[in-house]
Amino acid sequence: MSALSDDLPLDPTLAEDVKDARRVAYCYVEDAFIEARQDGLDSDSLAHAALFAAMRTLVETYGEEATAVFAEALPEKIRCGNFTTGTRH
Repeated sequence: MSALSDDLPLDPTLAEDVKDARRVAYCYVEDAFIEARQDGLDSDSLAHAALFAAMRTLVETYGEEATAVFAEALPEKIRCGNFTTGTRH
């Protein structure tokens, strides 16, 4: 894959596979956060470490430029509530 995108492929069958894989992956990460918090690590440290690991993996997979383009879209997604699950600030 030459570019990193949040957009799912046009093939609906493949799109469901990608959505399912992302849901399963998110559950693994969420479980790791729960376990780490139970071990006494604070959420802020976990979030920063997870973001660093995610960005490093994206750079290794897609390259620096594609990852930077992906990251440029994050402020608008954050402001629009794409990552909000509870009360918005």
